[in-house]
Amino acid sequence: MPDISKAVFQAGHEIGNHSHTHPNFALKSASYIDSEFTRAQQAIIDAVGCAPAFLRAPYGVRWPGFHKMQHHLGLTGVMWSIIGLDWKLPAEAIAQRVLRRAKDGDIICLHDGRGTLKDPDVKSTLEAVRRIMPALLEKGYHFETVTQLLCPMK
Repeated sequence: MPDISKAVFQAGHEIGNHSHTHPNFALKSASYIDSEFTRAQQAIIDAVGCAPAFLRAPYGVRWPGFHKMQHHLGLTGVMWSIIGLDWKLPAEAIAQRVLRRAKDGDIICLHDGRGTLKDPDVKSTLEAVRRIMPALLEKGYHFETVTQLLCPMK
């Protein structure tokens, strides 16, 4: 996946840290949490040549130890405001869910994988994106990276 990460980054997309193995951090130790994000941070640096500034916790679960890890790695936590439930819904339902809720400044969470599956079927997500993006553009929305959204002067 390093080649894909590099291509995505070189195309102007932002890469964030989402942990090394995508665990649920509930009941995990601070050292485990730090290790997961430190390993991912290094893998991202190795793949794209720079460290990400943002993280999102798998499943949205933050646990004691997160603050210390974020400080250690210099990461800002970012969550979603709309989650597409694309791992379990068909494309039309995903698109309707996102389009019904979308408003200025939202962060939409969709997935290009399914947990740790080697070759996940993401056809429903891709089809939903094909429906969501033109509909939002037609309504006058535009798309930004997290940096552009949170730090508009950069």
